[in-house]
Amino acid sequence: MNFYDRYWSKASIVSYLLWPLSRLFAVLVWCRYQAYRVGLKDSATLPVPVVVVGNITVGGTGKTPLVIALVKLLRAAGFQPGVISRGYGGSHSGSPQLVSASSRAQEVGDEPLLIARSAQCPVVVCADRLEAGRHLLANCEVNVIVSDDGLQHYRLARDIEICVIDGERQFGNGQLLPAGPLREPVSRLDRVSLIVQNGGEPVDDRYAMILQPTFMSRIQDPEVRIPPDSFSGRQVHGVAGIGHPNRFFATLRSLGMQLIPHAFPDHHQFVAKEIQFFDKAPVVMTEKDAVKCADLTDP
Repeated sequence: MNFYDRYWSKASIVSYLLWPLSRLFAVLVWCRYQAYRVGLKDSATLPVPVVVVGNITVGGTGKTPLVIALVKLLRAAGFQPGVISRGYGGSHSGSPQLVSASSRAQEVGDEPLLIARSAQCPVVVCADRLEAGRHLLANCEVNVIVSDDGLQHYRLARDIEICVIDGERQFGNGQLLPAGPLREPVSRLDRVSLIVQNGGEPVDDRYAMILQPTFMSRIQDPEVRIPPDSFSGRQVHGVAGIGHPNRFFATLRSLGMQLIPHAFPDHHQFVAKEIQFFDKAPVVMTEKDAVKCADLTDP
């Protein structure tokens, strides 16, 4: 059981002990937002529309798959989209860096690399998303920018905000950090343009998103694709370094796999021994984790 499920999914002794710090965090969040709202801090506008896809909780909600789908829809509609990202998990320096399909996840982060490869669009990583956007416009043919995360990055003005919610976890115990998983109060949803719920029971004011596996492929030979239920009835090692590993494990079980789960922290940088097992059973992971393992010995 990870930290989220142990301490943030419902009220716990830890959440009660951390409640005073949570109240302090709430004040800081409110003051920071008000500083931008009244002009004490400046928000800069880019010359093209900006769409922010983010969330108000920590942990995986499904932002990156939605960003990839949105980029593909924008391109199909005749736009030239580009993506900016913080590049969590990467070792890149503070200056903006353009991500290519040949970049390494250890440098630029797993999510930006996955987006660059899957959406086949220009991607720039930088802690300062405003600078990332400027770099993207200066070096690429882009007429709309999609920000992967950054709902709380008010320095960059945005035209559309899309908040993604985990339909199973929802808002956990409903407390702000560190007593709970919330980055901002639930009332923040009143200011976003769209709410997208990933899984769970349908909610009237939210758009439903369902993630379904379409195929599996080998890390060393990604062009060869097999049906996602190819390992039904077989014992497999499920490896996940993502924000919500249990959702991935549940998907593997629903495909009939006899699962041996191995959960790691989000954005975990794997080493070869972590995906090598003596029983030689197949190892199954998400596409996000796979981009980090391409340089490792084939298990």
